[in-house]
Amino acid sequence: MRKLTVTTGDIAEFTDIARKVDFFSQLTVGLLSKILELVMLWEYKKGEKICKQGTSGDAFYLVHSGKLRISVKKGFFSSAQVAELGRGDFFGEMALLESAPRAATVDCAEDSKVFVLLAGQFNEVAGSNPDFVANLKNLSEARKFELNQRKQ
Repeated sequence: MRKLTVTTGDIAEFTDIARKVDFFSQLTVGLLSKILELVMLWEYKKGEKICKQGTSGDAFYLVHSGKLRISVKKGFFSSAQVAELGRGDFFGEMALLESAPRAATVDCAEDSKVFVLLAGQFNEVAGSNPDFVANLKNLSEARKFELNQRKQ
């Protein structure tokens, strides 16, 4: 994993992607500008883990490019892939909203770049917009239900 310098082009990419994500599209220009000041860009190589199921949530992620695999433990020694993410997809909101351990492991199916908003920064942004938090909670509940269905 390697932290990249965020360029003007990356900011434009983030803005373009964010406007297509349901809950980001509802943010005010001021709040989106605040997020743009805080967001980081990380590069991961194929096979690298971004986060591991059961660890504490420390960030919210938005996929810039590449393909990511989402897997959940099915037993003590086995796991199953439940989803694949690509450009514009996001993850990490469940662990941050609920202060709960990660519900899944995310690793790279190919070299990928991911925008990252750390927990403290995420909470700062979320704290100033209750509608943003309510939207994320609804989305989080739907994702949790979907993950539980796929585990069975």
